[in-house]
Amino acid sequence: MANIGTFTPSKDGFIGTLRTLTLQAKVNIVPNNKSSDNAPDYRIVAAGGHDIGAAWEKLSQSDRPYLSVSIDDPALPATVYANLIEGDDGSHSLIWSRKSE
Repeated sequence: MANIGTFTPSKDGFIGTLRTLTLQAKVNIVPNNKSSDNAPDYRIVAAGGHDIGAAWEKLSQSDRPYLSVSIDDPALPATVYANLIEGDDGSHSLIWSRKSE
């Protein structure tokens, strides 16, 4: 597992920085105007207003809320799937782990 971002809650979602080996960007996670039940709960917007992903509200097996995140950008070799989880101090970490095959 790797921490690829650190976020803090904002009035309308979360704000933070996404960091990978090929990408570093200021990012806002903002509520989405859902058009259906399957639509994402949040949009992920990089600086300049570029949509780079989406997030869905989930509950862990221990009933802790988190966001299931999907990020796609031409700088990335493939779509990144990660989870935004809250730490004990109130900060939020975007955690990525490679799926085992």
